[in-house]
Amino acid sequence: MDFASTFDNLLHQMAFFNLTWGNFVMIAVAFVFLYLAIRKGFEPLLLVPIAFGMLLVNIYPEIMASPEETSNGVGGLLHYFFILDEWSILPSLIFMGVGAMTDFGPLIANPKSFLLGAAAQFGIYSAYFFAILMGFNGKAAAAISIIGGADGPTSIFLAGKLGQSSLMGPIAVAAYSYMALVPIIQPPIMKLLTTEEERKIKMEQLRPVSKLEKILFPIIVTTVVCLILPSTAPLVGMLMLGNLFRESGVVKQLSETASNALMYIVVILLGTSVGASTSAEAFLNADTLKIVALGLIAFAIGTAAGVLFGKAMCKITGGKVNPLIGSAGVSAVPMAARVSQKVGSEADPTNFLLMHAMGPNVAGVIGTAVAAGAFMAIFGV
Repeated sequence: MDFASTFDNLLHQMAFFNLTWGNFVMIAVAFVFLYLAIRKGFEPLLLVPIAFGMLLVNIYPEIMASPEETSNGVGGLLHYFFILDEWSILPSLIFMGVGAMTDFGPLIANPKSFLLGAAAQFGIYSAYFFAILMGFNGKAAAAISIIGGADGPTSIFLAGKLGQSSLMGPIAVAAYSYMALVPIIQPPIMKLLTTEEERKIKMEQLRPVSKLEKILFPIIVTTVVCLILPSTAPLVGMLMLGNLFRESGVVKQLSETASNALMYIVVILLGTSVGASTSAEAFLNADTLKIVALGLIAFAIGTAAGVLFGKAMCKITGGKVNPLIGSAGVSAVPMAARVSQKVGSEADPTNFLLMHAMGPNVAGVIGTAVAAGAFMAIFGV
């Protein structure tokens, strides 16, 4: 083979000769996500791996190829990561890490928080019906609707269980994007639906929660929820197992591993594989635009429903509940709780709502998992 042929072969192996305009669009989107994550600090732990996976697959599509699609019978690197998403392994491990990292004390101290977490799930069920109206079948609509809970792992889990792998990329990217954009999306809705006087309401300090209560809580929740909806066991069970590691005090090594090393390994695998599922061919279509729009509508409705229910509780309790904590009923832990704190402190710098908001926030995680289990039960999965 002469030099000219060798050079020509090498030249045409370059990605420039194989990319479509859609690939360049998705590469640009990946750059925007990286900018938001690195420069603006929008949930970099989520957006950096997702954006980089998006960048990789649109430069080298075979990185997501299955063994059947390659000449040597060996799949692309991220194909195997994505299988762990489809099998619901990575979302369940994420939940275990979240449980190990989270103090459920505020929810135990104020059980009324469960109502606020439940109210915020209204966005999920409204999105389901909107998705049906927009032409999606029942299973696809259910998978899409979970975006309203701003819960990426549950969105991936349900999409896999309902056999909606083709929609998993757009659903997961939308869910994680809205999780990252909680500080931008929620405050205008919260301020629109509350008065300055309501935002200034100071809540009484939460009662101390005993160690026994914290140990019994994950055991009781697992038993009750999984007896009613066994299909929630992979999510609720892992969430509560992680929390039991934390609160039992006898498995410090397991708690530290679940909340640190294992959690971050899983985030890398899940984030890059989710990002790599957004090839131009899979992402740039009308269904993706519908999913992104439905996710935003659902998230906005969930936030609004939580705040409005918080206003109702404020009236019922004679002004003892700050309605802002209702917005934390979406599952984005702990970002949504931090936003409640931020908006409240803007109205009154001495107002401290974070721990009060963590109650609805944790309840929202459980509520979203229960919603996923309900959909699985409806469709017989």
